[in-house]
Amino acid sequence: MNTIVPRWPTPPRVGAFFTTRAGGVSTAPYATLNLGDHVGDAPGAVAQNRSRVAAMLPGEPVWLTQVHGTRVVDAAAPVSREADASYTRTPGVVCVVMVADCLPVLLCDRGGSVVAAAHAGWRGLVDGVLEATVRTMGVPAGDLMAWLGPAIGPQVFEVGPEVCERFVSDDIAAVSCFAAGEGDRQFADIFALARLRLRRAGLPEAAIHGEALCTASDPARFFSYRREGATGRMGAFIWLNPRD
Repeated sequence: MNTIVPRWPTPPRVGAFFTTRAGGVSTAPYATLNLGDHVGDAPGAVAQNRSRVAAMLPGEPVWLTQVHGTRVVDAAAPVSREADASYTRTPGVVCVVMVADCLPVLLCDRGGSVVAAAHAGWRGLVDGVLEATVRTMGVPAGDLMAWLGPAIGPQVFEVGPEVCERFVSDDIAAVSCFAAGEGDRQFADIFALARLRLRRAGLPEAAIHGEALCTASDPARFFSYRREGATGRMGAFIWLNPRD
C-alpha cells in the first residue's frame, strides 16, 4: 500500500499517514483504494479496503459522516458521527477524515497528549472548522503543530466570486490567497487559506507543515472529485501510541 507519512516534528507517540489511491480492490472509477462508503462503490470492496488500512493501525478508525460543517467530536466517545473533525487523548483511538480535493489537516500538541483530524473544504474552512478543532483540543494553540495534506492546488481550484468575498469579508488578509481567473472567476489557494486560519487561531507559522501536493494534478496517486466527478476517497489518519 502506497501511503504518505507526514514530515513534521511530532512526539514519538504520535502516528499518522495519508492513503493514496493505490493498494486496494475497487474497480474504476474507484480504483483502487477507495475508503468512501457513500460514493457508489461496491460495499464489499470498500470493506476490504478499510480492512487493509485498519491492519496498519492500532485500532479501527472512527469514520465520520462529513457534511462540510464545523462540528468536532471526541473520537473515543462520539455522540454523533456526523462531523467534520475529531480529536482524541486516548491511546489507540484513530481519528480519520476522508478527502478527494478538500484539505485534510492533522494536528497534535508538542507534548503528545492530544491529536486531531479535520476535513477542510472551503465551506468548512470559511465557517471555522480549524478554529473549532484547535479550541476543542484543550491545549494552548501555541503548543500545537499542524500538517496540511494533499488537496486541490491553487492552479486548478477555480471558484466563483462569492467564495473570495466570504473569506475576505471575514479577514481582509485572505485577498492574498486568491488570483484572478477568467471573467469574475478566482483561483483559490486552499493551503494558504488554511495557514491563515491556523495562524489566526494561534499556531505559529513555523508549526504549520505540508508540501502542498495537488490532488487534481496527479491522477496516478490521488482521487479528485473536481477532475473525475465519480471517484473514490482517501484518508488522513492520526493516533496516539501508548507511552513507554
